[in-house]
Amino acid sequence: MSLPEFIFERVTADVRQQMAGVAALAEQLRRHRLPDDAEACVSSISAAAISVRRTLEAAIDLKSVVVKGLVTQPEPLRLRELMDELQARWQAPAAGPPLRLLVSYDGDPEAAVMGDRMRLLQVFDGLIGEAVGARQTGTVEASLHARADGGAVVLQGRVRGDRPPAAEAETLEARIRAIADRLGLDVALSAMLARRILAGLGGELQHEENAGASETTGFELRLPAVQAAPVAGPQTARAAHILVVDDNATNRMVAQSLVEMFDCTSEAAEDGLEAIEAVRSGRFDLILMDIRMPEMDGVAATRAIRAMGGAIGQTPIIALTANADPEDAAAYLAAGMNGVVEKPMKPEHLLAALQQALGEAAAQAA
Repeated sequence: MSLPEFIFERVTADVRQQMAGVAALAEQLRRHRLPDDAEACVSSISAAAISVRRTLEAAIDLKSVVVKGLVTQPEPLRLRELMDELQARWQAPAAGPPLRLLVSYDGDPEAAVMGDRMRLLQVFDGLIGEAVGARQTGTVEASLHARADGGAVVLQGRVRGDRPPAAEAETLEARIRAIADRLGLDVALSAMLARRILAGLGGELQHEENAGASETTGFELRLPAVQAAPVAGPQTARAAHILVVDDNATNRMVAQSLVEMFDCTSEAAEDGLEAIEAVRSGRFDLILMDIRMPEMDGVAATRAIRAMGGAIGQTPIIALTANADPEDAAAYLAAGMNGVVEKPMKPEHLLAALQQALGEAAAQAA
């Protein structure tokens, strides 16, 4: 890795982590009773932090797709659940008057495909971002129609909203530039990323002008059908007591806020040595372990905990790290960890890791 690439990765990772901390702190403040003007300020801070994170993440994803090509991780995926997740992702940004987002699914409720969940959501995110940004009032509609075709499922996605700026532009570059100028860089990056993903999956966008000043943007994809997707796990992790280990106070607060969101309780430790002493009590169901810490890092602490033996030595440990590439992740698992969650943590990724680790622990106990 060249020095400029190293610096870019470290800077982007640090900004993402700090913005995640700002958003978590703002959410903590919103749980208190605040005067109306203070509530408005906190909401603005939260929205700004979320916008910065989205812009940065879209830029990182787009750079990766352009330089390395599209990388996908196909898995069995129920299409109805995909649209449910899409609605949940956009419920906060697009909720409330004067704008509404309607999400619908038309097809077999049990229809499932072998596809990349996150990539399909990113396609919809790009299209919805354009529509939400261009429309000030009324309704934006996102829909997915699925029909079986032999051993495949044909997906027809649609997003209907106001026509974005420069919708009649002759080139894609002109359209994206206009979107960036009028709606923001984050919307433009997401729109560009959606098009790159679609091209990599063998699809393309189609624009259809509607009556008035609205536009429907659609796409069609053909993905392999599967008999059934795995049954979705519980919506939240079981009530567990979790030890959060991180030398950064903001990171600890972010992790503990997410843990509380999943109806779990938590305690915190600032480094590996503190973690080992806390674990000896045997009161924790799971440990969220930062990797880079002073005194004793996460890998050394994990090995020390595993050496304790017995039930304490088998406590599930999930690595929290900004370095989650395959080689690093393999090293953490080889050290005795049960999973890896990349920083800044996304709630759905942390929840999935908690469910898997706690489920495996329960199975071993049984």
